[in-house]
Amino acid sequence: THCFWPEMPDMKTPLLGFLTTVIAISAGAPDWQLPCDLRETSHGSVCVCNSTYCDYLEPPQLTDISQIVVISSSKDGLRFKKTTGDLSKKKPITIDDKQFTDENFKADAIVVDQERAWLQLANIPQSLFINASIKTYRIFVKREQSFQNVSIFGGAFTGTVSYLLKELPVELQDHVYRSYFHPVGIAYNTIRMSIGGSDFDMEPWAYNELPLHDPKLSNFTELDPRDLQKVEQLKRLKIIGKVDSLKIMGAAWSAPTWMKSNNRWTGFGQLKSEYYQTWALYHLKFLELMRSKNMPIWAISTGNEPLNGVIGFFFVHFMSMGWTPWQQAIWLNDNLGPTIRNSAESKVLIFGNDDQRYTYPTWFRKMRSSRNNSLNYLDGLAVHWYWDELIGPQLIDQAHTDMPNKLLLNTESCIGDKPWQTHGPELGSWQRGESYMRAYTQDLTHNFNGWLDWNLVLDEQGGPNYVKNFVDAPIIVNATSRSEIYKQPIFYAIGHFSKFLPPDSVRIETRIENQSNPFTQLSVVGFQRPDGSVALIIYNGQNLPVDVTLDDSQRGAIQLRLPPRSWHTVLYK
Repeated sequence: THCFWPEMPDMKTPLLGFLTTVIAISAGAPDWQLPCDLRETSHGSVCVCNSTYCDYLEPPQLTDISQIVVISSSKDGLRFKKTTGDLSKKKPITIDDKQFTDENFKADAIVVDQERAWLQLANIPQSLFINASIKTYRIFVKREQSFQNVSIFGGAFTGTVSYLLKELPVELQDHVYRSYFHPVGIAYNTIRMSIGGSDFDMEPWAYNELPLHDPKLSNFTELDPRDLQKVEQLKRLKIIGKVDSLKIMGAAWSAPTWMKSNNRWTGFGQLKSEYYQTWALYHLKFLELMRSKNMPIWAISTGNEPLNGVIGFFFVHFMSMGWTPWQQAIWLNDNLGPTIRNSAESKVLIFGNDDQRYTYPTWFRKMRSSRNNSLNYLDGLAVHWYWDELIGPQLIDQAHTDMPNKLLLNTESCIGDKPWQTHGPELGSWQRGESYMRAYTQDLTHNFNGWLDWNLVLDEQGGPNYVKNFVDAPIIVNATSRSEIYKQPIFYAIGHFSKFLPPDSVRIETRIENQSNPFTQLSVVGFQRPDGSVALIIYNGQNLPVDVTLDDSQRGAIQLRLPPRSWHTVLYK
């Protein structure tokens, strides 16, 4: 066991929420303004959902030009709290949080390098903050300066996720789907799934494992039962989540072992060159079979974390297949690209790399040196976040400069994978939520078009999977009782972006005045939404409230007071 599962008190559903639910059910028209049922844990606090209750928030509507809505979450217990103000009254808008006066409170001091999202924690007595002055910041919002389109938010529907959902009552399954994909949840529109198995499956597997040495893939004629189960679950997800067009991104972890140089699922091994075209056909067959089930694939990548099978085999013990950029350029240019583009699946997008930030932009420059036209087959670039705390975003900027017209997505993220981290959930950890808040802010400030998180749900241990690769997830399932799920701060951190940034939102210029100190614990990123309204996501990482003046190029000054250790989505026209 890699994590401690705290003893939970009996659930106490808020009376108002309970009565609202009963009335809504009896009236046949659900009221989605349901507050978080907050439960304290040894690491912080979570919002508890069971079969009859879960917290939701109807998307805020800006009814007139003078209205401002602030949605807030805080370490002290706010979760998507809605505060409404009237800009015409020219009065400061204060976000109420718990009183911050307990002298026995131990605050977490955070030191953040803005270029890396590095976190240090130290316990500091609250008494040091009682008489500290509240700082004032000015944020400039320039709507006239626009940048990239942001349209993609989602998570991974792994074998583990499918397995856990199947074990839950239907009502709890639906709460997962609604919480993630419905507008009253956090409005995901995309899922990532493996082509064959991944590290989050019950065992390693691939299509056409038998017969051996079968270049025509004669046994790849129908979807595996594990994928058929996912298809049925995704159908339910689309209904409950009210998702008209679910984007599905596929990525392969490994070919069948007979196609690989080491004849193993993991370790130092690459695809044998005689199977390059077979591996391209493998992808096409998956696309065709998924479409036959009315689950068309939106995009694929050239393969998950290609360096795992080249240099990562020392510490990676799950399914992987190695590529060098030179090899991958040949396969993409000569096999995968032409196979997909000359098929009925020609509109499927292809993303390159699907590996860590430190490989950028060198990976693509080496691909071009191997096959000059290979990058023409790529529609986008896929990045994983796992070493972002050590590697700054400048490498991404260079890749974007080289290839400005390609989509840029973060396609995998989770916490708990590092030797110095708890391997598995830290249930209710606000610090882990803050890591997400900083990372999303940083990536979206550096031209990313969206973000796909890793597992939608995991169990108390951070699994299950065949390799005991335990990590954290935004929602944790109580797999022991199968009667509750727990929404973590990570879930709300993601939701402050995904819920309030509908497809075709466009980033606009935001700037904090005189932010020369790299350790300033305030960050902001802003967007203009398709309806013309502005959405600002502001993070206060300080242990004190802050006063913020928004200086909007079209609206003038807007004053806010934000509580300690909190994040906010500010909406106005």
